Amino acid sequence: PYSSLNPRMRIGQTLEEPLAIHAIGNRKERTEKVMDVLHKVGMQVDHYYRFPHEFSGGQRQRIGLARALVVNPKIIIFDEPVSALDVSIQSQIINLLQQLQHELNLTYLFIAHDISVVRHISTRIGVMHLGKIVEEAPTDDLFASPLHPYTQALLSAVPLPNPKKKKERIILKGEMPSPLNPPSGCVFHTRCPYVVEMCEEEAPVRKEMAEGHLGACHL
Repeated sequence: PYSSLNPRMRIGQTLEEPLAIHAIGNRKERTEKVMDVLHKVGMQVDHYYRFPHEFSGGQRQRIGLARALVVNPKIIIFDEPVSALDVSIQSQIINLLQQLQHELNLTYLFIAHDISVVRHISTRIGVMHLGKIVEEAPTDDLFASPLHPYTQALLSAVPLPNPKKKKERIILKGEMPSPLNPPSGCVFHTRCPYVVEMCEEEAPVRKEMAEGHLGACHL
């Protein structure tokens, strides 16, 4: 979050910039709007006058969120928003995102590799492999009954919090193909345990695999 903030601009200036670009309000109204948004993300009024280096990583992430909220969006795209934060700070930011989503009626597109975070915040999940969505389903349904072999392997790798419990781990054979030169046909066929000849030649079309589930697979 630090690299996205101009170190020479005070936080108030950074947050007012989108409003100025979109010609929203006069100077006084912009300042009032920024103060209100800072309060919404859990920051103090005096933070308006500080520089980025005076904040922690979690506070900088809140500032980034405030910058997105200041123009009243209907949808926000998050790309790994908590991956650089400590676990305790991650939970604070995730809880804040959920609170704001409820209060402001927002839609989130949340991109992340941490499955536990994705499960906590998402109502519907799309699983991607080499840039292609291979399965999409409501969160509870996806974790209860993953249908695509890549999703099954992915979820089998998630560690259980109870060390006494064990589950079967699905180990995929072969190496991950290069995203710059993906294989022909189904992008997963080089590692799929159920591959058939059709998979190597023809890319699958996304279709309904079960109620609520959409997937791209020849099975």
